[in-house]
Amino acid sequence: MKIAIPKETKPREKRVALTPDVVKSLVAAGFECIVETGAGAGCFLDDAHYTGAGAVIAVDAASASAHADAVIRVNPPLPGEIALMKSGCVLISFMFAATNQVLVAACVKQGVSSFSMDAIPRISRAQRMDALSSQANLGGYKAVLVAANALGKVFPLLMTAAGTIRPATVVIMGAGVAGLQALATAKRLGAIVEVSDIRPETKEQVESLGGKFIEVAGDNSLKVEGGYVKDVSAEFLAKQKELVGRHIEQADIVITTAQVSGKKAPVLVTEDMVKRMRPGSVILDMAVEQGGNCEGSELDKVVVKHGVIIIGESNLPGLLPRTASDLYARNAEAFLTHVATKDGFTWNMSDEITKGSLITHQGKAVHPGCEPAKP
Repeated sequence: MKIAIPKETKPREKRVALTPDVVKSLVAAGFECIVETGAGAGCFLDDAHYTGAGAVIAVDAASASAHADAVIRVNPPLPGEIALMKSGCVLISFMFAATNQVLVAACVKQGVSSFSMDAIPRISRAQRMDALSSQANLGGYKAVLVAANALGKVFPLLMTAAGTIRPATVVIMGAGVAGLQALATAKRLGAIVEVSDIRPETKEQVESLGGKFIEVAGDNSLKVEGGYVKDVSAEFLAKQKELVGRHIEQADIVITTAQVSGKKAPVLVTEDMVKRMRPGSVILDMAVEQGGNCEGSELDKVVVKHGVIIIGESNLPGLLPRTASDLYARNAEAFLTHVATKDGFTWNMSDEITKGSLITHQGKAVHPGCEPAKP
């Protein structure tokens, strides 16, 4: 079975889908790996590292993909990149297919089967494949470092001969994987950390990491299923917005992490809240690529509005390319060896992981809610 690893083409992307260590493991298991020249350059992995692991180097993406049985990438490929793949080939990458109908249509047209790494069911036996969590974990860590670098003051309490310096206050919106890692990182740097999440069960997780949970008294309208909020009253949301707004006003840093699969990110920090923040405060919007949690954030830009620094970095894991690539490669290897052997894909449609992550197959879109774009 031939696996192609093309170089990522998304602007500012430095990650690579498979690292030499994982290539070595796959080659030992009987797979053949074809790596486009320069694919690992963004994280200081040159072609020699890959040939030493047993890979074959291709001169470009076309020659890497032309005869491959599977293509593994990090980012969703462009339709032109799908066209380089042979009919019957299998794509494994982040696809975000619910909002990427053009990509789904390209896979259907080319006869390419596709698995989306962001659609892998979040069940216990799929934890080793959970690339969303591995990358979000790094994103939460890096978000604190980026925000701290922009803040004109230190994080910890300092008692000096010139006087006492109060610790910085960090407010984190969302206690998912990214939010909890941001909390842990900010605490390690010495900040006071407050966390808001609509899900009451996250309170224990926040407090176990040393954070203060911004708690809104719940009501009977709040319904949580599978860790996600399914329904809540407008009255509850209004109360939460008012309470969180008071904490944001006093914050030195606000980090927002709320994203909704297949939908625009919810607005959590309004322009009015920004106006009430102290000059020099920092907001880092981790959902900027989905439309943003903060009014005023701009994609891949740092802007100053009403005296507040607003950072809209869309690819925080990509700022840690070596570690992010290591983790993603292990996720991809675990997934690949679950759905395939060296002799080909198993296509076990009764398997929850296979069924849940399969987007297109045999010339059709097969995942619910992922219809291809109409011509």
